[in-house]
Amino acid sequence: MSFLGRNPRYVLALLVLLFFTSILLFNNNLGGDTWPNVNAFSRSGRVATIDFLRQTEAGYQQNVIRGRQDLIRKHGSSASKVNPWPLKEWGYYTLWDFFIPGFQCPHRTARIGTMGDGGKWVCGLEHIQKKKKCVIYSFGINGESSFEAELLEKAPGCEVWGYDFSVSGWGPELKSYPHRAHFEPWALGPVDNHGSSMDVKMWSLRGLMEHNGHDFIDILKVDIEGAEFASLATFFDFYEYDFAGKPLPIGQLQIELHPREISRDYSGFSAFLAWWEKVERLGLRPFWTEPNLVYVHLTGSRRPDLTEYSFINIRGNHELIIGDSNEIGPQ
Repeated sequence: MSFLGRNPRYVLALLVLLFFTSILLFNNNLGGDTWPNVNAFSRSGRVATIDFLRQTEAGYQQNVIRGRQDLIRKHGSSASKVNPWPLKEWGYYTLWDFFIPGFQCPHRTARIGTMGDGGKWVCGLEHIQKKKKCVIYSFGINGESSFEAELLEKAPGCEVWGYDFSVSGWGPELKSYPHRAHFEPWALGPVDNHGSSMDVKMWSLRGLMEHNGHDFIDILKVDIEGAEFASLATFFDFYEYDFAGKPLPIGQLQIELHPREISRDYSGFSAFLAWWEKVERLGLRPFWTEPNLVYVHLTGSRRPDLTEYSFINIRGNHELIIGDSNEIGPQ
């Protein structure tokens, strides 16, 4: 007879030990502070990330971009005939169904800032945290700075530059970071127009980067109530035409889009599509979206025409890419 057969108590003890060990391992894997290995999908970190991005980009081209064209043909035959907010008898869709966040951040994705209005979804903060110096730009403050405050708390090498002509300073959340949070009551616009006689000083994004001595923005947050389209269009145009071939100098973009009547030229489907496709051509890919239902509730609007998007830049040489990856972008 075997040793285990002669000693059933040892068998029982072994089974009990294995049972409780499995429970401990299971609970540890579910813990809120325990994260999976973000580079577990393949070999070394950089190669794995590049491979992952390349595969995700192939899926984005196939499923998202081609799927969008199929949906356009289904509901309008061409972009100019698509109604972004149709009545019931015209179709069961909204503008946002054409622009899904079909890309996947290759790192951890986390919501930073307060729950509800004010928080944003960020990709790969664990990589940004390791930087000795990082740059955050925030346009549109409106007295609420929980997003910026949590970023500065978790990433000690970061500083944030904020701009909003409608308020006099940051929200109360940033009182603990007086030397790392910089504010000016300026507006973001398509051109620089900030002479001494101007009541509201307007700066372009390129102008601000030159003024501050920055050549790269790790996190760019924009929430400026409809002015985002025209304000960023000239920045995008510069890198598409004047500086063609050079990647956008940003790591990721958190933006609230307002394609409503106040946005004038961008409230129609064709204009919004053209703006979005320019963003895609420059290598930005949406990995998260969150509709602003607070606005719908408070205004009683039948249109959910305010939505948050988070984009990752899949071109360039920055922490989210881990190496030069110009070959990943759209061809």
